[in-house]
Amino acid sequence: MKIYRNVSDFSPLSNTAVTTGTFDGVHCGHKVILNRLRNAAASVNGSTVLITFDPHPRMVLHPEANTDLKLLNTTDEKIALLEKEGIDHLVIIPFTRQFAETTGEEYIRDILVKRIGVRKLVIGYDHRFGKGRGASFKDLVEMAPEYGFEVEEIPALEIDDSAVSSTKIRKALLNGEIEKANEKLGYAYSISGLVVKGHQLGRTIQFPTANIQPLEPLKMIPARGVYAAEVLFEDKAWPAMVNIGTRPTFNGEEEKIEAHILNFEGDLYNKTISIRFITRIRDEQKFDSVDALKNQLQADRTKTLDIFKLTAY
Repeated sequence: MKIYRNVSDFSPLSNTAVTTGTFDGVHCGHKVILNRLRNAAASVNGSTVLITFDPHPRMVLHPEANTDLKLLNTTDEKIALLEKEGIDHLVIIPFTRQFAETTGEEYIRDILVKRIGVRKLVIGYDHRFGKGRGASFKDLVEMAPEYGFEVEEIPALEIDDSAVSSTKIRKALLNGEIEKANEKLGYAYSISGLVVKGHQLGRTIQFPTANIQPLEPLKMIPARGVYAAEVLFEDKAWPAMVNIGTRPTFNGEEEKIEAHILNFEGDLYNKTISIRFITRIRDEQKFDSVDALKNQLQADRTKTLDIFKLTAY
């Protein structure tokens, strides 16, 4: 897959099948669109082109109203997922207030036609674009003959039947329904971060943890609680129990992401790791004593081992 960080870097091609959108999550609903895109490209013996935006348009247009907007993917994660989907060309347009002034017709004429060379445009029935999101699917159908391309609509039924949206996935994560989120994503939700020094309280109770500082501040964090997960480091996956919360037993206030990696020995400080969430074990709890916490952590460890079908030692 070829990646372009600006539409001006793209040299027009003939017979391209194009789609456009934020594609946050690259989830099962998006895959309906991507499958249609690949088929459209094959029908004209051409290439697939996906146009997306960075940062998320809502962050630029309504920053005051979107302080709580969280993303399912970092840009790098989105790139990796789209590459797995067999996209030929990925164009990432820097979304600015100036770009937001582009009218619907300017977007079609100057970007889709002149810059990309669109032959087929694959788009959802409810797609809106251009300044103030003022242009609709109807406008695309009306302008297509003039500019020499075809519009292939993905009807409501085909998209809605997938019962998947980025909003539904975010809601599942906020509720701690990690298995539901993973099902809708089509893969295990993950967070990448730098391992930083914490208060090292885990060491004092024989459950040392790697404290994770997410690489992307806008990345969606699942609900507080304890999760069975995999930690990816140096191309190897390690089973882990991950706590998201404030450590109420120790009267903590700041939310932390801490991973106790099973059967792992080594120094991870200042290393980048990824946490791949598998299932939620329990809610965050405040225990009456440190001993009670240790007993629960041992039970969590046993349950995690069972999830991964491992033998404790």
